[in-house]
Amino acid sequence: MNLEDAIKQTKPFKDEYTKLGVNLMYTSNWFVGNLKDHFKKFGITIKQFNILRILKGADKPVSTNFIRERLLDRMSDVSRIVDRMEDKDLVQKTSCSKDKRLIDVSLTAQGLQLLLKVNKSMDRINNLMTNLKPSETKQLNKLLDKLRSN
Repeated sequence: MNLEDAIKQTKPFKDEYTKLGVNLMYTSNWFVGNLKDHFKKFGITIKQFNILRILKGADKPVSTNFIRERLLDRMSDVSRIVDRMEDKDLVQKTSCSKDKRLIDVSLTAQGLQLLLKVNKSMDRINNLMTNLKPSETKQLNKLLDKLRSN
């Protein structure tokens, strides 16, 4: 479905750049909505999933600053999210051995199991994009990288 039909717009956009901006917002909201629905089945949010992935990739306890620097949404209150994840036994917080004022966060066995379970089900999300050929996907990734380099 083209953008104009999706948002029921009858007047043409001012220019293609304006259309692109609206299209990026619309598509982002569509994709994020699908992600939220998917992760809700596992009792986690997109941000919590992102933190689980960061912790698995780190392979060792890391600070909340380390997590914040790698989050897709850097405006998040990492401390509060980590607290909620600790309540679910997905992460463990410990005092940093080098600086007692800091907290280190690590993935628990339960957190790792949940991440592996969610990752196995990500085909549903990836299938949202299968109407693009692999070459188109590669091109779109390059174009989005180029757009952000401005």
